[in-house]
Amino acid sequence: MDLAVIWFIAISVLWIGYFVLEGFDFGVGVLLPFMGRRDSVDRRVAINSIGPVWDANEVWLLTAGGAMFAAFPAWYASLFSGFYLPLFLILVALILRGVAFEYRGKRDDASWRLWWDRAIFFGSAAPALLWGVAFANIVQGVAMGADHVVTASVLDLLNPYGLLGGLTTLSLFTLHGAVFLSLKTDGPVRARARTAALRTACVAVPAAAAFLLWTQLAHGPAWTWPLVALAALALTGAVAAARLRREGVAFALTAVTIPAAVVVLFGSLFPNVLPSTTDPAFSLTVENASSADYTLTIMTWVAVVFLPLVLLYQGWSYWVFRKRVTGATVTGETVAPGASGA
Repeated sequence: MDLAVIWFIAISVLWIGYFVLEGFDFGVGVLLPFMGRRDSVDRRVAINSIGPVWDANEVWLLTAGGAMFAAFPAWYASLFSGFYLPLFLILVALILRGVAFEYRGKRDDASWRLWWDRAIFFGSAAPALLWGVAFANIVQGVAMGADHVVTASVLDLLNPYGLLGGLTTLSLFTLHGAVFLSLKTDGPVRARARTAALRTACVAVPAAAAFLLWTQLAHGPAWTWPLVALAALALTGAVAAARLRREGVAFALTAVTIPAAVVVLFGSLFPNVLPSTTDPAFSLTVENASSADYTLTIMTWVAVVFLPLVLLYQGWSYWVFRKRVTGATVTGETVAPGASGA
């Protein structure tokens, strides 16, 4: 198989890892205001549920972005020529969220914590929404000239398909986070998370169904139809499992839904990496946007050596911090490393 195609597949896998792992982080952040009254122990429980892992989950974004830059520099450059503002807003939101986790517990003041809670909410909701808008427009295509500079404006990105994509990722990540909270916590937070999962499903299920059907009918090849069906079945099963209080099953099924949906998006995009709506001849493809074979070869060997190490380390960290978080955990015991926002 051509190295450029291999790296297109590898980048899709990296985005899957990011959306599955960071997706529930976003969901917990979005749900934070609804997990308890401000300055309550319940909010600390919610934050501590992702405290040891949220920053490690963001490494998947850095890896995906770095791989795109190295393997497909023309794709990376063209994206920033047209998506600069939404990508900049995502970066600001992620920085704000990270600072909020670290600074929330620096002062024993309810107003201080309230403002950082709002920052966590915004820093989680904005990327969850904007990633969907961005990827929907990447699949649909944007106005782009022969120089591969995107001429579409920010308002052009806010089209019905793009907005539906944003609603889908926001609601799906929120559902994913609610199921994670019900799996990782106990007590009042667990009960509220179950309720939040069922309520969020009322938006996530129809939004995801409409978005994936639209994607498949407008852009998808025949081979992605089974993945559309898999995503629909997994999402429906996750909601049913959440209703039956089978949190582990529900989380596993939402973790299947997201990869299936991402593969549908990348499968619908291939062999393009950024279609041009101005003229199909101006589109960036896997072949004309890729780096030289020598660069791709070096990248492949680096990935073969280091990716298993990263996976082993992250798997170990999840195993170490596998226990449920409760009110007693954050008030009567040492706070888990990385949860300094508590």
